[in-house]
Amino acid sequence: MGLLYRDPMHPYAIQQRIKQWGKDKVVNVGQRASLYKTINRLREAELISVRETERDQQYPERTVYEITEAGRVACHAWMAEMVATPRNEFPEFPAALSFLALVTPETARELLTRRREALVARLADLDAEAAQTTRMNLPRVVLLEDEYLRAMTDAELRWVDAVSGDLTTGRLAWDEASLAAFTEAAAE
Repeated sequence: MGLLYRDPMHPYAIQQRIKQWGKDKVVNVGQRASLYKTINRLREAELISVRETERDQQYPERTVYEITEAGRVACHAWMAEMVATPRNEFPEFPAALSFLALVTPETARELLTRRREALVARLADLDAEAAQTTRMNLPRVVLLEDEYLRAMTDAELRWVDAVSGDLTTGRLAWDEASLAAFTEAAAE
Protein backbone atom coordinates (compact mmCIF):
# COMPACT_ATOMS: atom_id res chain seq x y z
CA MET A 1 0.00 0.00 0.00
CA GLY A 2 2.86 2.32 0.76
CA LEU A 3 4.07 2.19 -2.84
CA LEU A 4 0.59 2.93 -4.13
CA TYR A 5 0.12 5.79 -1.68
CA ARG A 6 1.35 8.40 -4.15
CA ASP A 7 1.24 6.70 -7.54
CA PRO A 8 -1.06 4.07 -9.04
CA MET A 9 0.98 1.18 -10.49
CA HIS A 10 0.74 -2.26 -12.00
CA PRO A 11 2.34 -5.21 -10.13
CA TYR A 12 5.46 -5.36 -12.28
CA ALA A 13 6.10 -1.65 -11.66
CA ILE A 14 5.59 -2.22 -7.91
CA GLN A 15 8.12 -5.05 -7.94
CA GLN A 16 10.62 -2.98 -9.92
CA ARG A 17 10.17 0.06 -7.64
CA ILE A 18 10.82 -2.10 -4.58
CA LYS A 19 14.07 -3.30 -6.13
CA GLN A 20 15.10 0.13 -7.45
CA TRP A 21 14.61 1.73 -4.06
CA GLY A 22 16.44 -1.10 -2.29
CA LYS A 23 13.33 -2.03 -0.32
CA ASP A 24 13.89 -5.68 -1.25
CA LYS A 25 16.19 -5.80 1.80
CA VAL A 26 13.12 -5.47 4.02
CA VAL A 27 10.31 -6.71 1.74
CA ASN A 28 10.50 -10.12 0.08
CA VAL A 29 9.52 -9.72 -3.55
CA GLY A 30 11.58 -12.55 -4.95
CA GLN A 31 8.45 -14.41 -5.96
CA ARG A 32 6.06 -12.38 -8.09
CA ALA A 33 3.27 -14.79 -7.09
CA SER A 34 3.58 -13.52 -3.50
CA LEU A 35 3.09 -9.97 -4.73
CA TYR A 36 -0.05 -10.97 -6.64
CA LYS A 37 -1.42 -12.74 -3.54
CA THR A 38 -0.82 -9.61 -1.51
CA ILE A 39 -2.55 -7.48 -4.14
CA ASN A 40 -5.55 -9.84 -4.13
CA ARG A 41 -5.79 -9.70 -0.32
CA LEU A 42 -5.62 -5.89 -0.39
CA ARG A 43 -8.33 -5.78 -3.09
CA GLU A 44 -10.58 -8.16 -1.15
CA ALA A 45 -10.15 -5.95 1.92
CA GLU A 46 -10.99 -2.93 -0.29
CA LEU A 47 -7.72 -1.23 0.63
CA ILE A 48 -6.74 -0.94 -3.04
CA SER A 49 -8.81 -0.97 -6.22
CA VAL A 50 -8.34 -1.30 -9.96
CA ARG A 51 -7.79 2.07 -11.54
CA GLU A 52 -7.48 0.88 -15.13
CA THR A 53 -6.25 -1.86 -17.37
CA GLU A 54 -3.48 -0.78 -19.72
CA ARG A 55 -3.17 -2.27 -23.16
CA ASP A 56 0.11 -1.82 -24.99
CA GLN A 57 1.13 -3.78 -28.05
CA GLN A 58 4.60 -4.25 -26.59
CA TYR A 59 3.49 -5.69 -23.22
CA PRO A 60 0.78 -8.00 -21.96
CA GLU A 61 -2.33 -6.41 -20.50
CA ARG A 62 -1.51 -4.73 -17.18
CA THR A 63 -3.88 -3.90 -14.37
CA VAL A 64 -3.05 -0.66 -12.58
CA TYR A 65 -4.00 -0.45 -8.90
CA GLU A 66 -4.51 2.53 -6.64
CA ILE A 67 -4.94 2.90 -2.91
CA THR A 68 -8.45 3.58 -1.62
CA GLU A 69 -9.35 6.00 1.16
CA ALA A 70 -9.78 3.00 3.47
CA GLY A 71 -6.30 1.91 2.38
CA ARG A 72 -4.85 5.30 3.29
CA VAL A 73 -6.42 5.09 6.74
CA ALA A 74 -5.17 1.51 7.19
CA CYS A 75 -1.70 2.47 5.98
CA HIS A 76 -1.46 5.26 8.57
CA ALA A 77 -2.75 2.95 11.33
CA TRP A 78 -0.24 0.25 10.35
CA MET A 79 2.61 2.77 10.34
CA ALA A 80 1.62 4.12 13.75
CA GLU A 81 1.45 0.64 15.25
CA MET A 82 4.61 -0.74 13.63
CA VAL A 83 6.82 2.28 14.28
CA ALA A 84 5.66 3.02 17.83
CA THR A 85 5.19 -0.49 19.24
CA PRO A 86 8.04 -3.01 19.54
CA ARG A 87 6.96 -6.56 18.67
CA ASN A 88 8.36 -9.99 19.04
CA GLU A 89 8.94 -10.94 15.41
CA PHE A 90 10.27 -14.48 15.97
CA PRO A 91 13.33 -14.44 13.70
CA GLU A 92 15.01 -17.77 13.00
CA PHE A 93 18.43 -17.00 14.52
CA PRO A 94 17.23 -16.69 18.15
CA ALA A 95 15.14 -19.82 17.62
CA ALA A 96 18.27 -21.70 16.51
CA LEU A 97 20.21 -20.30 19.48
CA SER A 98 17.61 -21.73 21.82
CA PHE A 99 18.79 -25.19 20.71
CA LEU A 100 22.53 -24.46 20.54
CA ALA A 101 23.13 -27.02 23.31
CA LEU A 102 22.38 -29.72 20.73
CA VAL A 103 25.88 -29.20 19.32
CA THR A 104 29.22 -29.09 21.09
CA PRO A 105 30.78 -25.78 22.15
CA GLU A 106 33.44 -26.34 19.48
CA THR A 107 30.81 -26.75 16.78
CA ALA A 108 28.94 -23.72 18.09
CA ARG A 109 32.13 -21.64 17.84
CA GLU A 110 32.73 -22.86 14.27
CA LEU A 111 29.16 -21.99 13.27
CA LEU A 112 29.38 -18.56 14.88
CA THR A 113 32.69 -17.97 13.08
CA ARG A 114 30.95 -18.65 9.77
CA ARG A 115 28.10 -16.35 10.79
CA ARG A 116 30.66 -13.68 11.71
CA GLU A 117 32.17 -13.88 8.23
CA ALA A 118 28.73 -13.47 6.68
CA LEU A 119 27.95 -10.50 8.94
CA VAL A 120 31.24 -8.80 8.06
CA ALA A 121 30.43 -9.26 4.36
CA ARG A 122 26.91 -7.91 4.90
CA LEU A 123 28.28 -4.85 6.69
CA ALA A 124 30.68 -4.24 3.81
CA ASP A 125 27.76 -4.45 1.35
CA LEU A 126 25.64 -2.11 3.48
CA ASP A 127 28.53 0.36 3.73
CA ALA A 128 29.08 0.24 -0.03
CA GLU A 129 25.38 0.86 -0.65
CA ALA A 130 25.43 3.71 1.88
CA ALA A 131 28.36 5.32 0.06
CA GLN A 132 26.49 5.03 -3.22
CA THR A 133 23.28 6.52 -1.83
CA THR A 134 25.25 9.34 -0.21
CA ARG A 135 26.55 10.29 -3.67
CA MET A 136 22.94 10.28 -4.90
CA ASN A 137 21.92 12.88 -2.28
CA LEU A 138 18.83 10.92 -1.32
CA PRO A 139 16.78 12.25 1.59
CA ARG A 140 17.71 10.46 4.82
CA VAL A 141 14.09 9.51 5.48
CA VAL A 142 14.10 7.08 2.55
CA LEU A 143 17.24 5.42 3.89
CA LEU A 144 16.21 4.83 7.50
CA GLU A 145 15.68 1.10 7.02
CA ASP A 146 19.24 0.87 5.69
CA GLU A 147 20.53 2.67 8.80
CA TYR A 148 18.51 0.31 10.97
CA LEU A 149 19.74 -2.81 9.15
CA ARG A 150 23.33 -1.65 9.49
CA ALA A 151 22.93 -0.91 13.21
CA MET A 152 21.29 -4.29 13.82
CA THR A 153 23.95 -6.13 11.79
CA ASP A 154 26.71 -4.32 13.66
CA ALA A 155 25.10 -5.14 17.03
CA GLU A 156 24.72 -8.80 16.02
CA LEU A 157 28.37 -8.93 14.94
CA ARG A 158 29.49 -7.54 18.31
CA TRP A 159 27.28 -10.09 20.11
CA VAL A 160 28.61 -12.98 18.00
CA ASP A 161 32.17 -11.85 18.75
CA ALA A 162 31.44 -11.74 22.49
CA VAL A 163 29.85 -15.21 22.55
CA SER A 164 32.63 -16.64 20.39
CA GLY A 165 35.15 -15.16 22.80
CA ASP A 166 33.36 -16.80 25.73
CA LEU A 167 33.37 -20.13 23.88
CA THR A 168 37.08 -19.77 23.16
CA THR A 169 38.00 -18.98 26.78
CA GLY A 170 35.65 -21.61 28.22
CA ARG A 171 33.46 -19.05 30.05
CA LEU A 172 30.61 -20.54 28.01
CA ALA A 173 30.74 -24.31 27.98
CA TRP A 174 28.48 -27.35 28.29
CA ASP A 175 28.58 -31.08 27.88
CA GLU A 176 26.05 -33.90 27.79
CA ALA A 177 26.51 -34.78 31.48
CA SER A 178 25.93 -31.23 32.74
CA LEU A 179 22.89 -30.80 30.51
CA ALA A 180 21.44 -34.15 31.64
CA ALA A 181 21.99 -33.17 35.29
CA PHE A 182 20.24 -29.84 34.69
CA THR A 183 17.30 -31.57 32.98
CA GLU A 184 16.94 -34.05 35.87
CA ALA A 185 17.12 -31.29 38.50
CA ALA A 186 14.54 -29.21 36.64
CA ALA A 187 12.15 -32.17 36.44
CA GLU A 188 12.20 -32.65 40.25
